[in-house]
Amino acid sequence: MSGRAWACARLGGAAAILAVLLWRLGAGPFVDGVRTIDGSALAAATGIAVLTTVCCAWRWKIVARGLGIDLPLPAAVAAYYRSVFLNATLPGGVVGDVHRGISHGRDVSDVGRALRAVAWERSAGQIVQVVLTVAVLFALPSPVQSSMPLVAIAIVVALIGVVLVIRARPGDGRSRWARVRSALAADLRDGLFAERAWLGIALASALIVGGHAVTFLIAARTAGTTAPTSQMLPLALLVMLAMVLPNVAGWGPREGVTAWAFSAAGLGAAQGVATAVVYGVMALVASLPGAVFLVVAWFRRTRLPGRPEPPLPSRVRVAARPDGAADG
Repeated sequence: MSGRAWACARLGGAAAILAVLLWRLGAGPFVDGVRTIDGSALAAATGIAVLTTVCCAWRWKIVARGLGIDLPLPAAVAAYYRSVFLNATLPGGVVGDVHRGISHGRDVSDVGRALRAVAWERSAGQIVQVVLTVAVLFALPSPVQSSMPLVAIAIVVALIGVVLVIRARPGDGRSRWARVRSALAADLRDGLFAERAWLGIALASALIVGGHAVTFLIAARTAGTTAPTSQMLPLALLVMLAMVLPNVAGWGPREGVTAWAFSAAGLGAAQGVATAVVYGVMALVASLPGAVFLVVAWFRRTRLPGRPEPPLPSRVRVAARPDGAADG
């Protein structure tokens, strides 16, 4: 399957999820979700987004520094806001990350290394998110609690594989696999595990996951869910994992998984969809400062000849990612 066909299939899948939900539940849950949104929920989401975006930018700065490229924190925050806004408004959910990597790469005259920094930064965040999610699902009741032992074993095996890659001796450099392995090991050692870099990455990622989880809980309360936090937190983390899947401007898998999780927990699929809609609107509003940063960046670059804003890629082959909103 070609790249274009695969991209269309992924977006078609997200659209199909929304179509099935509309067919089974009707438009009522979607309309109810929009109607319940109030200013206090939007203000809370915007304030939490400031914290999570700064943490994301800090994590990116740590990884970029490990790979040997400079990235001031204020510039990282502005670029990350632009990235979140593009991810929240364009299909696929990764265009903003690619745009962020290309823009930074042009600034430092090393697009390849800058894109690797973005990829490792997002991957590190997803790993921390998965570990935290599995820990919570182990401790609190959820629809998937019985599957957690197998998931934990898979994570341990994956971590052992990462350690083996890091400790592997450099190959002779002749085979393609040897070069790839050496490059991966070097990036892991320098970008993620250099000195105390892993500690900062883990802390930033944990704060990001916590911020998105709190935002989801606020969305659930706004939509009228009264279940206790101990029941809602596992569902929130499950939904956040679904947000890394290909989507249509953030929509699709999030609503489908929320409907399933709420139904399995006895809260009702319609209530789940309403909660997902509230969360989606809150996340979109919280990303709007990114539009301002986009305009500012465009204005500055038009005043500086020879430094055009990198075009948004028409098709992107990047692994599925967070945050959706869950830029984790």
